[in-house]
Formats: sequence, C-alpha cells, structure tokens
Amino acid sequence: MWRHKLFLNIIYLFIILQCVNTAEDHPAWNWKCEDGKCSKTKHDQQSPEPALSLEACKLFCNEFGLLWPRPTGNTDLGRFLSKININNIEIQIEKRGRSDDLMNAAGQRFKQLVSKAVPKGVTPKTTGKSVYVYLVNNNPDVTDFSLDFDESYTLRVSPESTERINATIFGNNFFGIRHGMETLSQLIVFDDIRNHLLIARDVTIDDKPVYPYRGILLDTARNYYSVESIKATIEAMAAVKLNTFHWHITDSQSFPFVSSRRPELTKYGAYGPSKVYPAAALREVVRFGRERGVRVLPEFDAPAHVGEGWQDSGLTVCFKAEPWASYCVEPPCGQLNPTKEELYNYLEDIYKDMAEVFDTDLFHMGGDEVSERCWNSSQQIQQFMLENRWGLDRASYLKLWNYFQTKAQDRAYKAFGKRLPLILWTSTLTEFSHVENFLNKDDYIIQVWTTGVDPQIKGLLEKGYRLIMSNYDALYFDCGYGAWVGSGNNWCSPYIGWQKVYENSPMQMAQEYSNQVLGGEAALWSEQADSATLDARLWPRAAALAERLWAEPDTTWHHAEARMLHLRERLVRLGIQPESIEPEWCYQNEGYCYA
Repeated sequence: MWRHKLFLNIIYLFIILQCVNTAEDHPAWNWKCEDGKCSKTKHDQQSPEPALSLEACKLFCNEFGLLWPRPTGNTDLGRFLSKININNIEIQIEKRGRSDDLMNAAGQRFKQLVSKAVPKGVTPKTTGKSVYVYLVNNNPDVTDFSLDFDESYTLRVSPESTERINATIFGNNFFGIRHGMETLSQLIVFDDIRNHLLIARDVTIDDKPVYPYRGILLDTARNYYSVESIKATIEAMAAVKLNTFHWHITDSQSFPFVSSRRPELTKYGAYGPSKVYPAAALREVVRFGRERGVRVLPEFDAPAHVGEGWQDSGLTVCFKAEPWASYCVEPPCGQLNPTKEELYNYLEDIYKDMAEVFDTDLFHMGGDEVSERCWNSSQQIQQFMLENRWGLDRASYLKLWNYFQTKAQDRAYKAFGKRLPLILWTSTLTEFSHVENFLNKDDYIIQVWTTGVDPQIKGLLEKGYRLIMSNYDALYFDCGYGAWVGSGNNWCSPYIGWQKVYENSPMQMAQEYSNQVLGGEAALWSEQADSATLDARLWPRAAALAERLWAEPDTTWHHAEARMLHLRERLVRLGIQPESIEPEWCYQNEGYCYA
C-alpha cells in the first residue's frame, strides 16, 4: 500500500520542486526512488524534470522516511515538500502551566536542530514559507518523570496558506510534546541542489513508545568524564528519544560525587580536585536532561564496589586486598561492613545529598558483584554472623547481605522522603529460587546484566518482578577491546555491532511476561573509556537500542539500515562524534553494500 503512495509522492515531489528549479541548477547527480531505495543516476541536463537531492529522496522513499526511532502508530508523511525560511519559524504554546520554562527551552532547541540541518559553512536561502509550530499540552503542569507517564504525541503538518506551513503537536504532557518536536525536526531536510530547507507537508503521525524505560548507563568512576561530555551524551539521547541517563557515579576506584555531608569521601576519593561533580554541576545536568526528556538516575553501588574515599572511615573490609582476584572481580577490592551501625548514618547522608540534587523518581542501589570471600576475610564480620547463629556458608552471607539491604532501604526512603522504586542488579541475592525471601517485588526493580537467555529472566518474571534488560551479550558497549588486566581481549568480547543491539528484543526474552519488562539500557563501563572516547563507544549503537525500545519492531536490522546511516550523519551534524559504520558510498548507493 505504501509503495503505491510512494509513487504518488515522488510525482508530487517533482511537481513542487519544479516551482523552485532555476536555470542555474546544473547538478551532476539525481536520486530516484526505485523499489524503496534511492538510486543515484547522472542528471540529464536537458530533462524538464528537476533533479532530486539525496535527502529529499530519502524522506519519502520508505514507510518511515528519515525518522528515528520509527513511529509506532499511524504514519503518513504526505505528498509534498515545501521550501521554508529558516528565519521565520515561530513557536506558539497554546496552554500555559508549570512546564512553560521546559516548553520554551524545548522550542529554542527545536530551532537549533533545524539550523543544524544546514551543512557547516553554508548559508541557506531565506526565501520560502514561514513555519508556525503550535504546541498543545493537555497537562501543562506536569514536569516530573514517572514509570507510568504518557510520552505519546500526535503531529500534524499542513499548509495554512501559500506563505505559511502549520505544524501542530498534541501531547498529554511536556514530554510527549518534546518528542513531537524531535520528530518534526527530522521532517526538515536541506536541499543541497537548491540551497533551501524543505519540510514534508500534509503529515500525520500518531506515536508513543512501547517501553517506559529507555536508558544509557555511564560509569564515571573508573575514569572521569567532563560535564560537557555528559551533556553531549544527553543531547544525543534526546535526538533518538532515549529517556534515562543512569549515572554510575562512584565505585571502588574513585568517589567523584561531592557529598556536602561527608566531604572527606570526595576529598580522599576523587582522582583530583578538578575531577569531581559538585552540586551545581549536577543540578545543571539534571535540568539539561529534563529539558530534553531525559531523567538523570543516580546509582550509589553498595555494599560492594566501594573503596577510595572510605580509607579512614573504618567502615570497609578487604580494601585493596591482595591478591585481588581472591577477593573481588577487579582491582581495587572493597566492600562495606554491614555490621557497623555508623555505616547507615553515612549512607543516609549520601542518599540525602543525592536526593537534593537529582530530584529523581527512581533510585539505583547497585548490589553488583558482592563477594562473600571479601566479607569472610573479616574476623569481626565472622563473629557477628556467628553471634546471630547464621553460620559462615553462602546462605548465611545472603542473610548478612539482606541485613544490609533492609537497613539501607529504610535509610533511602527516609533520605528521599518517599517510597520511591528501587533498582538492584541481578546477583546471588536476586536468584529466583529465593529472591522473594529478601526483596519485595513491589519495592524493587531488577536490572538484568547476565545474558539474554539466562533462566533467571523467566524465573524472576514468573514471580512477578519488573525487569530492566541490560544483558551484556548485546548491551555492554565496553566489550570487544583489549584486556586492561593481563593480555588478550576483555572478558565480554567480542565487539557488539549495532545490528546485534537492534535485534535484542525484550519482548522475545520475556514472551508472555513482556508487560513486566520496563525497558532496557545500554551500559558503558569505563575501565577503558573516558571523555575522549565516549561518543564513538556509544553512538550510533545506542540509537539501535533506542528504536528497539521505542517501537519493538517486528522487522530486522536490514529494514532499518538506510535510516541508521542517515541517523549517524544527523548525529555528526549535532556535534556528536559517532563511530562510522559504513563508507559514505553505501549511504549514497542504497542496496549495494550487502553480504
């Protein structure tokens, strides 16, 4: 059906471009849409038909044009392209409320996105129609994230007159409106033949995400990342409608989070005085993210993955123990001592500091890679366990861990002033055979980092737990590089290409329990990454995750390849430095680069 409509589209496209063709237009190449692909042909200078630019062709040459992620509802991209004047774009907010500042910021960002469609060093012609963008927010007082908020939007684009194009975006809150503006920006392309911006006309799109949680984890403790690099990551996330920046902000290697209540942790735990995240910087990132529809989710990993900064607290065990492989999975080792009552005062202070700057609806408590060998190295812990008649076996150490988690959970609720949902990594504590003995399914969300075929997934779902998928065999973006301890390649090699990320379906993993999967998250653990390598590690692979989680498509990566190549170019225009995935020749010659 859409191929018949495509034929009509190209006819109408030629008609409208004839109106803007001039005698001075003598392009070497022309692109024609044939069988869903834009074919490059030499332009006949004597032809009465105007040449079609590559991006103009791609905008209409498949069902979803250049949109990423693909919409999930009715998608009609219209039959016309119209010239627009970049200097005559107006944003009109139809309903006022507490989200006005966010709406205004998103409107300004939309104009910046449009300007970035123009190649650097080029000044587009300023003739063409004006564009009026009407934002109809049905709940203008909603400004907070939640796992059940409505991110849907409806977009309508139509001509108002011979001089004006109207674009109307309907949404049930700011976040849906913002997504609609992101989509609208992708319907504007630069015609490099005529030096004009063009917009798709007569457009109707109804869209909403399949999963409410669509994230990226960044570990800023193994190596430090600048605030600017973090904001650039969030900018790219917004471009593909990812909505959660999971900030793994501390670990055993460093403590860059500035705790006002426990400043000694940062003083002795950061890599240096300039390599810290003070409250002002954190609030700046949180605001930056909210304006782009991205929540900033803090993680304080405990009781393992602690060390630097805690040296003088007397609250850790096995810190920098040697040989490290006997106590933990990577150096330096370190775990909190659950038997120390003062520990929980420290935790409450850290949680309070985080609550004051992150303003979050979720909190990640870590729980990753807890080692009973580490705890067992402490005679004081052994004595505590024996006094409680727990023994010193594996099951008894789970009781100790549960003792810690219960007390930490209470302190988290107190610090945040509410019973917010808590997240833990899969671990021995979360094994489905006994998880309900320790963690209430209504309190905890489990983030899965093991493989996508791990039996724990089905077992946890059968017991009613909600999951976030970060299975390392598809979503650990640090995999496939050289080892950083020893030789050879790192533990989770090989490298994971965007195609595998795209095919990683939570719905297929969860089957009949897919409604309990909140979404997924790509993870960049930073033993071998920092600000200098960040963009290429994440992009454009994270965009593949974005479409999977937004649309859960029933097609393979092959159907998305042409759009992915354009999305990669779009990220470059936004100032991101993504990895190149194919020669540009493939972008200009669709259908020829195949195995």
